[in-house]
Amino acid sequence: MKFPTILVAFILAASSVLTAQKKEVSLEEIWSGTFREQRLQSLQSLKNGEEYVILNRDRQTGNTSIDVYSYKTGKKTRTIVNSADLAEIKAFDDFKFSEKEDKILLSTEVEPIFRRSSKEIFYVYDVKTKSLKKVSDHKIQEASFSPDATKVAYVFENNIYILDLKNGERTQVTKDGEMNRIINGVTDWVYEEEFSFVKAFEWNPTGEKLAYIKFDESRVPEFSMDMFGKDLYPSQHVFKYPKAGEANSEVSLHMYDVKSEESSEIDLGDKYDVASSSSEIEIGAKNDIYIPRIKWTADPMLLSVQVLNRAQNDLDLIFVDAEDNDTEVVLNETDDAYVDITDNLTFLKDNSFIWTSEKDGYNHIYHYDEDGELLDQVTSGDWEVTNYYGYDAKEDKIYYQSTENGSVNRDVYSIKPNGKNKKRLTDKTGMNSASFSADYTYFINSFTNVATPHVYTLHRAKDGKLVREILNNRELLDKVASYEFSPKELSTIEINGNDLNMWMIKPSDFDENKKYPLLMFQYSGPGSQSVSNSYYNTNDYWYQLLADKGYIVVCVDGRGTGFKGADFKKVTYKELGKYEVEDQISAAQKLGERNYIDADRIGIWGWSYGGYMSSNAILKGNDTFSMAIAVAPVTSWRFYDTVYTERYMGTPQENPSGYDDNSPLSHVEKLKGDYLIIHGGGDDNVHVQNTMRMVEELIQANKQFDWAIYPDKNHGIYGGNTRLHLYNLMTDFILEKL
Repeated sequence: MKFPTILVAFILAASSVLTAQKKEVSLEEIWSGTFREQRLQSLQSLKNGEEYVILNRDRQTGNTSIDVYSYKTGKKTRTIVNSADLAEIKAFDDFKFSEKEDKILLSTEVEPIFRRSSKEIFYVYDVKTKSLKKVSDHKIQEASFSPDATKVAYVFENNIYILDLKNGERTQVTKDGEMNRIINGVTDWVYEEEFSFVKAFEWNPTGEKLAYIKFDESRVPEFSMDMFGKDLYPSQHVFKYPKAGEANSEVSLHMYDVKSEESSEIDLGDKYDVASSSSEIEIGAKNDIYIPRIKWTADPMLLSVQVLNRAQNDLDLIFVDAEDNDTEVVLNETDDAYVDITDNLTFLKDNSFIWTSEKDGYNHIYHYDEDGELLDQVTSGDWEVTNYYGYDAKEDKIYYQSTENGSVNRDVYSIKPNGKNKKRLTDKTGMNSASFSADYTYFINSFTNVATPHVYTLHRAKDGKLVREILNNRELLDKVASYEFSPKELSTIEINGNDLNMWMIKPSDFDENKKYPLLMFQYSGPGSQSVSNSYYNTNDYWYQLLADKGYIVVCVDGRGTGFKGADFKKVTYKELGKYEVEDQISAAQKLGERNYIDADRIGIWGWSYGGYMSSNAILKGNDTFSMAIAVAPVTSWRFYDTVYTERYMGTPQENPSGYDDNSPLSHVEKLKGDYLIIHGGGDDNVHVQNTMRMVEELIQANKQFDWAIYPDKNHGIYGGNTRLHLYNLMTDFILEKL
């Protein structure tokens, strides 16, 4: 009588063993770095094109070194400098070579300011003499060698200085710098965040001139944040932040002559003269402009300046003669919506130049002569150039990355400036990205797809031929095998007349005869992409955790996202949050029609722009979404900065309905589902003001919701256990509410 019982017990035990073979991922594993990919260290090509350098750190001693490696073999050939040999410093955090690579700027004691800016102690290391010289006893910004490396220019307390390395003399170039008023040579907050640069000065190729931008931010309103810390009284962080429709910094271009030690302001032409007798700049006036890029041309006395109107739909490329400060508009580009700023402008030896533009409906490469006359449209087609790598004068080739093999994929190509002899240099379908040696002999290709973590390989630039494999992540694949993760399935879904890119992750034991709750993730910001043929990021492991618990996770890139042409991207112009939300609601409804998805249990989440979207989705789509999580969301574009917001929305004065009709604050009475809103209290980018206003509107509408504030944390909400806590919070909310 006992035999059947024993047999059943044996079968159950065997079943348990088989079940146990599939490991379940945990949040602790995800955020402790268990699934971290090996990445190729940031490398810098030496001018010889045969070698590259890497900043290495000895974990035991803390010493740092700049080591040289051969592209061809990958073997270390020598060490240029090791902090162990320097009495003055224990280690350095970064480095910059001089033009001839005979001197190096070493940065230490780095103190971050905002996303890209920092203050540092800099030293100059002489490669030949092995001597070390401190640039300043103060923490300074953006130290930069002159072309002959005899001088270093830098910014201290909003003023530009030049140190003569031969005699030690220090020259103060500007003297009117003042905190929260005048900035010389580095950018203000909004330029740094939205135009993606900090250093706003450039040596000319002979070292005789220094062009720089001045920011007068005296009229820009101040924003303040309480930082609670651990002291008895909180501190207050106050900085200039121009919200949409408010005053920007008044920007001006200046030219400093090193020999005479005199600066002169550059008159950018009649187009930008003050529109009235008032000395103050009025919003939208002719002189209410941006100067998002300055760059010296192949002529050492000719500076190129990109000048953009406040509406960001009219861009001038202006040449400035540094001898007499005369200016000439060489190229003008306009758009019914907006013109994007890039770093692709490249000057050839004859001062003709490479330019990228969306003017034919897709982003492509153009070649102009020195007078701005079009020579050739280099690339064309219903696909996008997604990265411009540079021009090889020796081979007369342009190298670029594009979506010619589909908007979720990337490939690397070479082409002649006349548009002929195009060659695909990568052969694997997925995301390919190249880093070229200085002389374009080699490129290192980074490849990934949904099934393959990053693989780094070395190739010949002339034909793409493989030289060697540098690094792969097979160990990671071996590690994740025991978890039996579900594949990330790429597809498209037809929504509102468009085939939208989509990925889906299903439970590993998926049964099409069952019904599953659906969680949607999206970002949806203009020109962004969340659906690509690439391997898991950190959030994807979280989605695998949720899939193991019986959820289907989906991401759909709706209208307004990138890499499918200008019309697809710019349809959201002046209507942020309208078409993108419509697409997410429609996608959820269409997915809810599938027999394996429970249409009554559909949730959505997002961060930043994605938090704005998820908030709108649960309000405008209250019959579709039963749950939403919004992390660090914009809740009204009136609260966000001028450059980003007005590029896509115009000013609130011009477009009040666009701002208010699609603001979650205007729809709180529609809340029916479960809503969690989260923010960092020290977010200098999307201010916690957004969440506080949303909370107050929900309270006054008598709507119940959940919320969390992470004290003093910035837009990324990280540090210590913060991310683990955050994802535990969100996971528990999803498990309980969806």
